[in-house]
Amino acid sequence: MARKAKREREEPIDLPLLVQSAYPHLPENQRKVADVLLQRIREVPFLSVIELEELSGTSKATVVRLAQSLGFSGYLELRERVREDAQSEISGAETFPLLSGESDEETLTAVARQDVKNINQTIAQIDREVFARVSGMFLKATHVYTFGLGISSLLARVLSYSLNQVAVRSTPFLHEHETFFEQIHQVSPSDVAVAFSFHPYSRETIDTAKALAKKGVPVVAVTDRVTSPVSFVSKAVLPIDSKNLLFTNSISAVSVLINALTTEVALRSKGRATDNLRETEDLLQHAGHYFTE
Repeated sequence: MARKAKREREEPIDLPLLVQSAYPHLPENQRKVADVLLQRIREVPFLSVIELEELSGTSKATVVRLAQSLGFSGYLELRERVREDAQSEISGAETFPLLSGESDEETLTAVARQDVKNINQTIAQIDREVFARVSGMFLKATHVYTFGLGISSLLARVLSYSLNQVAVRSTPFLHEHETFFEQIHQVSPSDVAVAFSFHPYSRETIDTAKALAKKGVPVVAVTDRVTSPVSFVSKAVLPIDSKNLLFTNSISAVSVLINALTTEVALRSKGRATDNLRETEDLLQHAGHYFTE
């Protein structure tokens, strides 16, 4: 791949986007280095050429050639640019308004305003054809498995619960007495796996998605951008805006997506979903599940 013109120092770079754009044209050895960069994106400012060489199982020359393929004179320039951008983010726009005292709005209004913005941006950026395709994948799947770590684990459980409500068999991977890797043996290519992955990206989530894809299982990524590491092994990517006024990811837009997906599934299989809901309701009523005065 021809080397690109050297960028101006002032121009911020998006390393995952650069790698994604170049990836289809990279030789196999350079792809190994690119994979490590994506998996350890937050560590790039601290990784040496030797460490990248060892982690990727390639050579120093390959690391340098990858950096040149991305438009840099070498790996040291790439690393320095990423480091400068990271420092700029931390000292600038990455501060949290509620903690810095810069926001004059009371907390409820400020948080609600940010979540409404997340929802609107998510609605605008999700490809409707991809959304419809994912709904169809759920309907055709023998089973839908969901997984993620941290708050993504809770979201995976919510999606599985919601799908079961509309008669789509679904199970979340639970990271309790077993790792994700110990649970993927039950998944087959006739199933669908949904990976929830938000920055900072969990390595186990990404590696699990890779292992599932290698088995021929279609993976759907619910993530914060189409260039996140998990997107490279996914058949479909649903990008979500999850910005928050604190240091956690907001779940508002993800909740809307989950609700929309399960509603779409129900609308496309009305008889199946209605029968399941009615049968469940009858069983709960008969068992005295609900409180009555």
